[in-house]
Amino acid sequence: MKHVRQQKAIRIVATLALTLALAGIAIPAQAQTFTSLHSFGGGGGTPPDGSYPTGLVQGTNGYLYGTTAFGGNQCGNYYGTVFKISTTGTETILDNFCTEGLTYGSWAALALATNGDFYGANGVPYKVAPSGAFTTYPDSCTVDCGAAPNATMVQASNGDLYGTMQGGGAYGQGTIFKLTLAGVQTTLHSFCETQNAEGDCLDGVGPFTALVQGTNGDLYGATQSGGATQSGTIFKITLAGDFTTIYTFCLTSGCPDGEYPKAALVQGAGGNFYGVTSSGGTAYGGGTFFTMTPSGALTTLYSFCLLNDDCVDGNHPLALMLATDGNFFGLTGNGGASDYGTIFQFTPSGSLTTEHSFDGTDGYVNNTSYNGPMLIQDTNGTFYGVTEQGGANYLNCPTCNGTVFSLSMGLRPFVKTLPTSGKVGSAVKILGNKLTGATSVTFNGVAATFTVAASTEITATVPTGATTGVVKVVTSTGTTLTSHLVYTIP
Repeated sequence: MKHVRQQKAIRIVATLALTLALAGIAIPAQAQTFTSLHSFGGGGGTPPDGSYPTGLVQGTNGYLYGTTAFGGNQCGNYYGTVFKISTTGTETILDNFCTEGLTYGSWAALALATNGDFYGANGVPYKVAPSGAFTTYPDSCTVDCGAAPNATMVQASNGDLYGTMQGGGAYGQGTIFKLTLAGVQTTLHSFCETQNAEGDCLDGVGPFTALVQGTNGDLYGATQSGGATQSGTIFKITLAGDFTTIYTFCLTSGCPDGEYPKAALVQGAGGNFYGVTSSGGTAYGGGTFFTMTPSGALTTLYSFCLLNDDCVDGNHPLALMLATDGNFFGLTGNGGASDYGTIFQFTPSGSLTTEHSFDGTDGYVNNTSYNGPMLIQDTNGTFYGVTEQGGANYLNCPTCNGTVFSLSMGLRPFVKTLPTSGKVGSAVKILGNKLTGATSVTFNGVAATFTVAASTEITATVPTGATTGVVKVVTSTGTTLTSHLVYTIP
């Protein structure tokens, strides 16, 4: 069922406006339109397309792709599905995990690689072509690569994929691994390698989130627990596997800096990282929004449940992303007007606006969510996301089945590059919308040779003389589309 709601959140925004105005903090004012695009049918519903969606990723063809952890019944069981969905809500089931010999669904969402295929992990690594062709890779680890992958992988600047496992490894507490596009897997770090006299895992336990590559080339991530306080850590690791713990949460009584991070870090325009914790903070333990330097100096910018213990501003944040307007958007697992979670917006200084409160029929985020990219921004400027539970049948099945939604904030279309860095002469995919007939592609002002592969994809070559900066595409109508992130030329 599809329906559109104008989500004004008058009570929430008005209360926040008063609170933040007293503190001299401005709130960004933007019109928003929330749309429920699709409700999943589980294994026995209509359609039997899965339940508990784990995240979305935009493909080179403009469709959104994802996986579900359960549901689907092609083999008479409910082991999850791979699906694609248009930005208007037309869904296609591409595969059932059971048909590939896998006996459970995927908690780890898909990652788009530079070859245009999607990669994931479900006990074993696998690849999915945009058409749905499915390839599994045999276990190639010489040591324990870990178990329970719960986070999407990230393709680093060297072309390899990097990810985390929540369990397994040399000490049974999770791992960081590398996967080549050919499917060769290598363990880079096993958590709990560093312990104190009490047996605490000082380097963290159970990484729950995806990694992010910083502009310095290192990968940054978080563990949901472990560290000296058992409240989680932030770490960095080089592409070669040199590991460093750079922050431990809750070293101060009461955990004013938060604890138990469950969302990937995001690097802002100024080079610092931003993140959320699912608990802790100075209010009612509803979690925090923070910023951190690459060396690990952390500043808490906001504590959820700040207004009252009803948490109308949301609590237990589970997702965070940087939008093209320079603000951060994300999801909370609970709180809001109906206590089914919220979509929020933060300015870089920590001013919060609640953009939507879920009511169950349009989704229920659920604070137990296993986190893939639960909220993304499409190159058309609109946000798309998933909820783990809820949907059109929510009143008859409170734990069913998850949704796909969109949120329009009136932001302009843009382009993104795949990859985001490369040397002069490198081939680059440029993703966008309405690219047919494009007349110009430039890398930081230097013209590039290019070919329009489709209305959603351009292939270009990094030109001689180009330096690090934004990529711009001039369309057939004269509109200039600019990349959200700078393209880095080493």
